[in-house]
Amino acid sequence: MWSRCNLWALRATHRHRYLLTPAFAQTVRFSSGTTTMGVIGTHTVDTTERLAKLRELLKKPENNVKAFFVPSEDQHFSEYPAHSDERRAFISGFNGSAGCAIITLRDAFLFTDGRYFLQASQQLDSNWKLMKQGLPDVPTWQEFLSKHLEQGTRIGIDPTLISAADAESLKKSLEPRGSVLVSLQKNPVDIVWGKDRPPCPHNDVFPLDVKYAGETFQSKLQRLREEIKKKKAVASVITLLDEVAWLFNLRGTDIDFNPVFFAYAVVTPTEAILFMNDAQDQQTFLGSDVEIRPYESFIPALRQLATTLGANKEKPMLLGDKTSLAVVEAIGQENSILIPSPVAAMKAIKNETEIEGFRKCHIRDGAALTRYFAWLEEQLNDGVELNESQAASKLEEFRSELDLFRGLSFTTISSTGPNAAVIHYSPDPDDCAIIKKDQIYLCDSGGQYLDGTTDVTRTLHFGTPTNEEKRAFTRVLQGHISIDTAIFPTGTSGYIIDSFARRALWQEGWGYRHGTGHGVGHFLNVHEGPQGIGTRIAYNSTSLKVGMTVSNEPGYYADGRYGIRTESVVIVQEAKTPNNFGNGYLCFEHVTMCPIQTKLIDFSLMTAQEKEWLNSYHAETLEKVGPLLRNDLRALQWLERECSPV
Repeated sequence: MWSRCNLWALRATHRHRYLLTPAFAQTVRFSSGTTTMGVIGTHTVDTTERLAKLRELLKKPENNVKAFFVPSEDQHFSEYPAHSDERRAFISGFNGSAGCAIITLRDAFLFTDGRYFLQASQQLDSNWKLMKQGLPDVPTWQEFLSKHLEQGTRIGIDPTLISAADAESLKKSLEPRGSVLVSLQKNPVDIVWGKDRPPCPHNDVFPLDVKYAGETFQSKLQRLREEIKKKKAVASVITLLDEVAWLFNLRGTDIDFNPVFFAYAVVTPTEAILFMNDAQDQQTFLGSDVEIRPYESFIPALRQLATTLGANKEKPMLLGDKTSLAVVEAIGQENSILIPSPVAAMKAIKNETEIEGFRKCHIRDGAALTRYFAWLEEQLNDGVELNESQAASKLEEFRSELDLFRGLSFTTISSTGPNAAVIHYSPDPDDCAIIKKDQIYLCDSGGQYLDGTTDVTRTLHFGTPTNEEKRAFTRVLQGHISIDTAIFPTGTSGYIIDSFARRALWQEGWGYRHGTGHGVGHFLNVHEGPQGIGTRIAYNSTSLKVGMTVSNEPGYYADGRYGIRTESVVIVQEAKTPNNFGNGYLCFEHVTMCPIQTKLIDFSLMTAQEKEWLNSYHAETLEKVGPLLRNDLRALQWLERECSPV
């Protein structure tokens, strides 16, 4: 058995990707190295040899399978895994953050969503067929395995990389065709990758001071124990990295841009056990409240704990719904129950300290963005030639000067002209476009700060935009305003209000193939669940609650020409309404403070209320960000101009 980081025998070395700099003594900054968030490059990789070697391994007697499933996630189901865990990117050549691969003895299929159709079509070579999920007549990867492979197919899986819920559902759907899932003892992609596979990381781990976290880890453990008691369970098993980090008020640097570290946890009514690498031991901080055990002992310990705690159907061990098949098999299906993670639900609702941190870090972040856009405009007006990567590096430089900055929250999406239509594009430093004044420029970026995480997109034009560009920008802005100003009943989900953001675009026959909003972690992963705003039915399972953070980011993308997106982070708050039919109402508080370029707006499409919103937002931005720019006259003048009333 194995895992993406060799769960049973973790290696102790890792290539250097994170910097401990003198400017931030005893604290860690995240580097902007290659990652799948805002994917770097659109080059095609020749996968012929890799696939040939993989197929030979599939045919070996110890495997004897006719297909193999390769997901994007690691054993912790991280959206953005460590480089050592990017199996799907290695075998397919496509390195977007979402998607999975299915390789048969003759064919290879890559499944991804609308955010990555264009990028995948550019990166996949002729060995692959792109399966555009969400389009008519395109099956999901689950449907493909159960309905499109020949009967009696043995399908290889890595049990640490497939959720127990997916595995159970697949087993049932495969039965009528006589096909089966086969857990392989060694991952064939790892064997093909061989010595070129990066080593697994175990970098620095550090405590997050309660003045930023707003709650002690002891208090969080007590709240979790109350949930265990309510569920009449004997323990809760936590397998997602951001949940472990949040629960224990620890942060790490094992994954680019995500302040997490490789660990598992088990919490019982009387004990808390943290499984982490020896080199990352935080016993001094955790004290006697938490027992620390080696990371690689997790699976054997689960088997023992299930027996010691007397876990059974009536008194199960609680597992989050993203828990792997390997974990369930270690505990025993009859001794566990899969539920929406109680830690995820707790983490999603920010406390007052975290909310205030979000407000403050977004104001500082807005100052860096203002300095950047003012600088970029001046450079272009002076005829300086800058490529997308050089510009992104300058933005990182401005952010790095801010208080409490610890790195970027994802690779900056710095995109000009047609590249802006690639939803999660990011420039290759060695081969990217020159930013041109006569093209749309889209910048989606964010920072990690001790008091919060930012994610903001602004679209600008430094020349004269076309009427079509202005119309598209305005329709996107109207959708953004519609979400920002929404008032909705308590109990409403992001699935219900998603259409608010699309209505103006629908009037033009336009739309976008991504969600409208995702949760945002507090000095944690920039993408956080379970809340979100989008068309995925899963979003209907979680209602928006006071204290939740979510992004507001409608867009429009004209393939091969330009792309537009306007994104801010908002926090769910109670709404003050004249009446109170039902159980109360909710609204959003925006915390992102960065001007929205009025040059790109077609004001003939805007209502009086929308213009009023824009003026109010810009007045607030100028009031909050302006004082931070007293030492940068260029940026202050740019901010004052961009925030002028319309």
